[in-house]
Amino acid sequence: MAVHGRHPSLRDLFDESPTPHIAHPPHTHHRDFYVATDGSYSHNSGTGGLGVIIETRDGKRVARLSIPDDVPDNNVAEYRALHLGLDVLAARAPPDARVGVLVDHDQLAANVNNAVLASNRIDWRPPKPFSVPPPGKFHWRGIRARIAGFGELRAAQIRSDRNPAHPLANAPEEYAHVNREPDRCLLPDVPQSSETQIPPPSRANRHASD
Repeated sequence: MAVHGRHPSLRDLFDESPTPHIAHPPHTHHRDFYVATDGSYSHNSGTGGLGVIIETRDGKRVARLSIPDDVPDNNVAEYRALHLGLDVLAARAPPDARVGVLVDHDQLAANVNNAVLASNRIDWRPPKPFSVPPPGKFHWRGIRARIAGFGELRAAQIRSDRNPAHPLANAPEEYAHVNREPDRCLLPDVPQSSETQIPPPSRANRHASD
């Protein structure tokens, strides 16, 4: 998927994707911001990259990053990319922002939503044990801190070929120009009141267990 071409909004991709451990309520597509991240690692070259795209609810771009990175493997790259994306968003969004995260790493998506559920419990214990690669434990700690710092957050799992952050992570030299885009601190437009009563079509006819 070319970065320069048009891709579905992150909001649309989020609404069409499953959220491990958490069912979507009808208002779920009213996140304030959406963050798509991806991490890459090449066994041949021993190099990696991080890709981040952030958009508001109404599809306005907040940031894009395509950064080469020295990572030990692809799993850790995924955690580093999400940590980076949440750090960037935290610097530009109000603390009560509702955030939708898009990643193509199924275990990372499950861990994020498990951490969200844990943050709502008195004892902070996750419903299921976390499964985090040891080299990524410090990034996971940072991710959990960011999760607790937003008003609401949940992660959706997206296919790699639909993740718009994928080319940014896999070809950071080619897309280095996106890092020179000016900083933007955008607040999403206020949705129409009628929108809050209608779930997205992709969710309207699904059972809560989907």
